[in-house]
Amino acid sequence: MSETRYADVAEGVRAALAAYTQALDDGRTADVVATFCAGGSCDIPGLGAHQGHDALRAAYDAVKPRVPQRHLVLNTLVSDWSESEATAVSDVVFLLGGESGWSVLLVGRYQDRLHNDHGIWRFHHRAATFIS
Repeated sequence: MSETRYADVAEGVRAALAAYTQALDDGRTADVVATFCAGGSCDIPGLGAHQGHDALRAAYDAVKPRVPQRHLVLNTLVSDWSESEATAVSDVVFLLGGESGWSVLLVGRYQDRLHNDHGIWRFHHRAATFIS
């Protein structure tokens, strides 16, 4: 069995963040839900607190984008990591496309706890706070 390295954990966490963000911006609800553990949960302003795939599916389905949008997730710091669990904090900037171009709608931070599910990192809990 190989030793777990920080770089491998961090890359797995970043892959989960990217998969979630791209699916969310594209309106692919099933793919968003797939980034969560079966009993995973979220607590995000404007979306609410939800637990489990069925509740997550209903919540994310209700906020499918109607206009172009992009979540820019950056400055991700992975901490308290092991082979099976990691904590990450990331900044997020939410852009919304309109007739006059792109506008910054929200700026905030994600706090995530992820589990390694047979080599794929999934959200156990995802929380967000917004400052604008």
